[in-house]
Amino acid sequence: MAKNVLGTDLQSCCTDPLTGFYRNGVCETGQEDLGMHTVCVRMTDDFLQFAKDQGNDLITPAPQYGFPGLKEGDQWCCCLGTVVDAIKAGRAPKIILEATHMMALEFVNLSTLKQHAVN
Repeated sequence: MAKNVLGTDLQSCCTDPLTGFYRNGVCETGQEDLGMHTVCVRMTDDFLQFAKDQGNDLITPAPQYGFPGLKEGDQWCCCLGTVVDAIKAGRAPKIILEATHMMALEFVNLSTLKQHAVN
């Protein structure tokens, strides 16, 4: 079983809409996941707009990829790079630590993740 950033078993991020690189509801990753979809986030309008401005449109549905389009309050396994860039820009989403894969810690420290965590 994969571990989360807290060192416990990785929890499901969301099944409605069904998220994860493997579309299994979990922010698991593997060699083929070049975007490292490892961070479980609860969307905010500000983060959605930030991602879109960066060329990562999470708002517009893309049914051909099983992507429903997201709105504020939805949870989703996001690309690590987009989340890190949003944190640096002061536009971070809410992060669900229990559902964020431990691989994220290779690029962002736990204290930073905790500052943006859902309470």
